[in-house]
Order: sequence, then structure tokens, then C-alpha cells
Amino acid sequence: MSVRRALALAACGLAGGSVLLSAVVVGKQPARGGGESEPRPGGSAVPSAAPPGLLLLPPTASCPPTAGWIERPASTGSYWDSNWDRREPLALINLKKKNEETGEEELASRLDHCKAKATRHIFLIRHSQYNLDGRADKDRTLTPLGREQAELTGHRLASLGIKFDQIIHSSMTRATETTEIISKHLPGVKKISTDLLREGAPIEPDPPVSHWKPEAVQYYEDGARIEAAFRNFIHRADAKQEEDSYEIFVCHANVIRYIVCRALQFPPEGWLRLSLNNGSITHLVIRPNGRVALRTLGDTGFMPPDKITRT
Repeated sequence: MSVRRALALAACGLAGGSVLLSAVVVGKQPARGGGESEPRPGGSAVPSAAPPGLLLLPPTASCPPTAGWIERPASTGSYWDSNWDRREPLALINLKKKNEETGEEELASRLDHCKAKATRHIFLIRHSQYNLDGRADKDRTLTPLGREQAELTGHRLASLGIKFDQIIHSSMTRATETTEIISKHLPGVKKISTDLLREGAPIEPDPPVSHWKPEAVQYYEDGARIEAAFRNFIHRADAKQEEDSYEIFVCHANVIRYIVCRALQFPPEGWLRLSLNNGSITHLVIRPNGRVALRTLGDTGFMPPDKITRT
């Protein structure tokens, strides 16, 4: 590849296709005779009479296309889907029923009635270390170190000074035991068990890994359930919710990593590129307008180094 072509590709990547013609300082270039344009493939031309020390690059029409997994909504030109949770106010009302006499005034009133007012804070906790030798779920109980980790996580959550609304946890033994220990540090917070948050294979990872290869049917079965968990629990606040909420979800690494990718609208196939320690805290924030922010991912900074594991 020529230096000129390499610089052109680099400029395309940096400019994102927003500049029609770019110039890069590359040192003094040999002078060309006359002031005519240099022919380019496809019939376009680049002026050859560039100032000394500048190299004119081709138009961005020759830049490589955007990655295939990125879908840019045609209406806004944005990568972000504002109706990702299907709770965008305009999507919740039937425009066909709009009163023609009051027109826009009634529409504005109905939109306001559907708008969320509160922020949701989602704390995703990975279960503590457990007995890997257990054959059945009931045998995969927390290890002594795992119980210590849960105590540390519970203490950390309590130290935040937040009034938590509820703890929703996976029905698997290791998540249930982690929840019981954490809840001792948060007295009065109700606990809810659900099968939706059980561990599983959410979607085939990309790139693939050699050490973990579930059967295709497992992705088919677990993926639908974990996606259902995301849709059921991760969304902007209901319009009737007046105050910000703080909820804890105690579950599993695969589930949390998939949820984070989906919530941030990253490619969900990349979930296995993330790593979470036992007892770690991941904090997602969902604003009333549907915007999502990741405050922390897999935080275990509150644990002594000798208590940190990832099994």
C-alpha cells in the first residue's frame, strides 16, 4: 500500500466521512508541472498544485464503509435508538385517536402524561465464589471465602447510604445465598426471586472461544430467557414513578455482561470480552429520557486483594 493511500485511509477513519478533502503534512513534495488536476479513478480529480509540504487526500467517497453491525437510524443520523425499551412517549400513544379539534395541544398533553420523570439506578451484583464441584445446583453452595465476599459486598452497598427499593435475585443457589448475606446489611429491603435471571448462554460470543462451547440449543433456550430478563427489568421508569429508584439485582456473570451490552447498545455478541469478579458491583443509570450510563463495571475495589476471585 502506498504512503498516499495509507494516509487517505487514516484520514477517513479520523474524519468519520465528514470532510470532503483533507491535507496532511508529510514533508516537502516534488513539484508538479502546471496547475492541472491529477486524474483519479472514477473520474474525480485532486488539484495537483498543493502548497509545499502538503499532500491532498482523495474525497471521502473512497473511504471504507461503516462496520456492518452499526445501524444508523435514517431519521436522526444517530447511532442511539431512543426507543430501545419501547417506552418512548411518542411510541406509547395512538396518533390516530388524536382529537382533530384540539390538535397539537392534546398531543402535547398526552405525550407529557407518558413521559418518565424519575431515574432508575440498577445495581447488578455477581454472586460470590461457590463450590464448583457440585453436580446439581443445590450442591453449588458458597465457599467460606464466598461468604466473606458477600459480607464485603453487603457492607459496601450499605455504606453508600442509599435507600434501596428491592433486591431481585436469581433463583439459583449461589445467587440466593449471596442475597441472604447481603440483605442482612440492608434490613427491610424486600427480596424477590426469579428464574429469568438464572445463569445461561445468552448469545454466541464473537470472537468465539475454544474453552467454552455450549450446544446451539442452549443459546436458543437460554438466550430467549435472558433477553426476556433484560426487557422485563431494564427500562426507563414508569411515567407514574415520581422519585428516583435504587434496585439491586443479584445474578450471574453471563447475564450481567449481556445486560450491560444491551443497555449500552453495544453489540451483544461482545459480552464475553468483559470480565467480572465474584461479588462485584456494576451500576447502570437509566434517565427519564431513556439515556443509559454505566457508572461502574465489576467494582471490587472495596475487597482486600486476597479476597478477590473470578470463578
